[in-house]
Amino acid sequence: MFRDARSRKGVFVSHCFLNQNSISDGTADFPAANLPVVSLLLEHNVGIVQMPCPELICLGLDRGDAHGGERPVIAENTRIRAALQAQNPAKKLQQLAEQVVYQIEEYRKNGFAIVGVIGINRSPSCGVETTSNHNEEVAGQGLFLAALKQELDARGISLPMVGIKANEPERAIEAVSRLLGE
Repeated sequence: MFRDARSRKGVFVSHCFLNQNSISDGTADFPAANLPVVSLLLEHNVGIVQMPCPELICLGLDRGDAHGGERPVIAENTRIRAALQAQNPAKKLQQLAEQVVYQIEEYRKNGFAIVGVIGINRSPSCGVETTSNHNEEVAGQGLFLAALKQELDARGISLPMVGIKANEPERAIEAVSRLLGE
């Protein structure tokens, strides 16, 4: 058997975690990526697997409605949630979930430990503990992570999921530290 320097540990993260350019206008908390949490993961030698952005793939970059960055975040998230529930986007969400679960299975089958999934709370697609619905942040999962959880369950795969908010960096670090077993 060959040897290499890989830790053989990984975590799956919402796309905007590493690419703030992909999110709705007016909602970015970082210029590029969530550096505090990325640094924590790298300090623990955990590889970062970026999941696809369901909103970008299903709705486009401007989410189909340009308002010059002046949209209220929750109202924008509610509009996105409704658009993602349409037939074609919902089908795409399921396909994306299947693709992510395939990757998780491949890593696990080849001896990698997947420590979990990190989503973005308040997101209409990638929220874990909270999402947006009817102009409010509410308890529950975003549509993509709900599809992902359903696909994981259907295949008998149990993975912890944590949601973070970029504008709450201390809580985000605490949540990811718990995921890492600290």
